[in-house]
Amino acid sequence: MSMHAAWMTHRSMTADPSVKEQKLKPGTVKRIFSFAQPYKRSITLFLITVVLDAVLVVATPLLLRRLIDDGVIPKNGQLVTQLALMVGALAVADALMSMIGRWYSSQIGEGLIYDLRTLVFAHVQKQSIAFFTRTQTGALISRINSDVIGAQQAFTASLSGVVSNVVSLVLVGATMLILSWQITVVALILLPMFLIPTKWVGRKLQSLTRESFNLNAQMSSTMTERFNVSGAMLVTLYGQPEQEKESFRGRARKVADIGITMALLNRLFFIALTSVAAIATAFAYGIGGHLAISGTVTVGTLLAITALLARLYGPLTALSNVRIEVMTALVSFERVFEVLDLQPMVSDKPDAKVLDAKNPSIEFRGVGFHYPRAEEISLASLESTAKAETVQSGEVLKDLSFMAKSGTLTALVGPSGAGKTTISALLPRLYDVTAGSILIDGDDIRDVTLESLRNSIGVVMQDAHLFHETIAENLRYAKSDATDEEMQSACEAAQIWKLISSLPNGLETMVGERGHRLSGGEKQRLAIARLLLKSPSIVVLDEATAHLDSENEQLVQDALKVALKGRTSIVIAHRLSTVRDADQILVLDKGAIVERGTHDELVTQGGLYSDLYNRQDLAGTTNQDSSIHD
Repeated sequence: MSMHAAWMTHRSMTADPSVKEQKLKPGTVKRIFSFAQPYKRSITLFLITVVLDAVLVVATPLLLRRLIDDGVIPKNGQLVTQLALMVGALAVADALMSMIGRWYSSQIGEGLIYDLRTLVFAHVQKQSIAFFTRTQTGALISRINSDVIGAQQAFTASLSGVVSNVVSLVLVGATMLILSWQITVVALILLPMFLIPTKWVGRKLQSLTRESFNLNAQMSSTMTERFNVSGAMLVTLYGQPEQEKESFRGRARKVADIGITMALLNRLFFIALTSVAAIATAFAYGIGGHLAISGTVTVGTLLAITALLARLYGPLTALSNVRIEVMTALVSFERVFEVLDLQPMVSDKPDAKVLDAKNPSIEFRGVGFHYPRAEEISLASLESTAKAETVQSGEVLKDLSFMAKSGTLTALVGPSGAGKTTISALLPRLYDVTAGSILIDGDDIRDVTLESLRNSIGVVMQDAHLFHETIAENLRYAKSDATDEEMQSACEAAQIWKLISSLPNGLETMVGERGHRLSGGEKQRLAIARLLLKSPSIVVLDEATAHLDSENEQLVQDALKVALKGRTSIVIAHRLSTVRDADQILVLDKGAIVERGTHDELVTQGGLYSDLYNRQDLAGTTNQDSSIHD
């Protein structure tokens, strides 16, 4: 048996048999073939090379038979030379077919991987934020990587394997029966002796492979959590390094032990295959030798049959597991389709128009909202939960109405859980309202395109996210064609240019993962520079100065004054001193507006705002505090 045949047999034997029990959704196979349409010509040519390669498998032993019977035994040197050259030519042709087949296979396979990955990536990007709050990142990445690769094998390894094995089996079996039915029958009787060890080793390898995958996944998860900046800091400050090391060492040791066992089983597998094939060949020589002595078969026929015998068991074993192999590829396709079929909760209407908001006003009209249920936003297979959720979030916002006039600042204050951040998420349609409507210049935001809506809104969160790129790349995320001069101007207005210009690499300085090479205040000012570069007409600040020291807070406040000037702004504030000059302050509690007015009006009312204000003990320091709307 050739090494390639042994490997294909090994792959089919070690596939997970449980996949046979899975039921495909109706229409899955038809949908899969739609992905093959662009590669129809390549697939046809690929299968032709596979069939020709299978035909060559039979042609070579038959030529050798004639070389022995008609050339060597009769001592016909000219024929021996001719047939030997033909055998050599067939070997070259076989290599050529193999190369051409591999080229088509890679064209089809890599093309499908490219198509599926880009399709899944683009589709996932369209999902609402709710999807990402529930989805396990590793499971999602696995769909884009492992399942996509598994899917493409349906048109490469699985398809070629089935066609090649069927054609080889038919041609080899028919040829052997024609040459000597007696030896062929004996060879088939020995087949169970060939299958039993492969099935046993296959089951063992399946179990060990699953366990190895699980342990590797656990180690990857551990390393991902511990090797990012936040995780490393937590381990350093609170962790127990020795305990962490021992825990990881234990898992790594188990993976190593499994690897040793699998290596031995793999070797046993190939030894078993080659040994049984050798035993079958010995039987063929023994029986065939007696038949040759009696004149029933020729010596050339005997050698041809033994050569064909080595090509018989591999296809037989692989085809005995073809259902598992095909279903594995089809299930991978179905898992990819599962992601593609998940419709985004927030999307454009077919007739959505472009929002043109130069000096916009914002109106929340009777807005109600509750967070969507798990089954509405995600897939169970992409989550990792110990127990299904049975309690829903309930109403987060209740009949909320207010108007933010053009160029004004509206502050949202209130205790934690009052619904302030939810409001900031509804305006750019990270979620859609479940009741009422949000209007910008009289247009319902659900009637305008998402692109134009989000282009009009700039957001600075409490924890500004920066990618592990240079300062320039992070800034250009807001405006891809921004010049160095534009970036410098934005950074100067955001009070961060002095720091950037002092760095050896300036704008080309790497900020580190999540911007951890910068302080909290520096990240916030860089986020404000990014907002200024975007130049939106609406600004949303979600506690942008929370958790900053007084020096950084003052710098951020100065930067925000520039960012908010002339723009319609909604500011969520924990420190009430920062919004005392807001045009209007909305006080939220339990999802409803309980008070509204200016700072002075609300303080004198003696309600919740006054209580929050007094609790922060700001009354005596009012004149010393800075406001973002001075």
